[in-house]
Amino acid sequence: MDLYQAVVDKLAELSMDYQIVEHPPALTTEEADSYIEGIEGVRTKTMFLTNRKKTAYYLLIMDDKKRLDMDLFKELVGEKKIRMASEESLMEKMHLPAGVVSPFGLLNNEEHDIKVYIDQEIMDQSRMSFHPNTNEKTIFIARQDLLDFLESIGHPAHIIEL
Repeated sequence: MDLYQAVVDKLAELSMDYQIVEHPPALTTEEADSYIEGIEGVRTKTMFLTNRKKTAYYLLIMDDKKRLDMDLFKELVGEKKIRMASEESLMEKMHLPAGVVSPFGLLNNEEHDIKVYIDQEIMDQSRMSFHPNTNEKTIFIARQDLLDFLESIGHPAHIIEL
């Protein structure tokens, strides 16, 4: 099944509203932002992280303008070392190429071994934006719908202060 269609189907199954903006492929948050300028919703970046031994995986969602304090994050999740996961791990765990990481990739995580973290700073926003398993579209979804979506697929979000 088409990875984007899986997102649309799941949101329809959950009766969730969303807005899709189609655009040329965008590999960076800056590029994607240029296509969605003026549309209400926090621009997010989603990072796929792992520990040194690749025995734990993390999906971190935060404002795309904020820099990640990796030392603070590893402390919050109780790891000695944290780094960006490889493109191979991303493909293996979520069937996504680099540049398309989003919470919707969790639909493809059969092992349910990725923990989701969202920065508290963006939790006061009513809408958030992500790639819906393709970098040729941006989806805007209500914050609560995103949380409910994650819960429905067995990946409840942990809210942390970064």
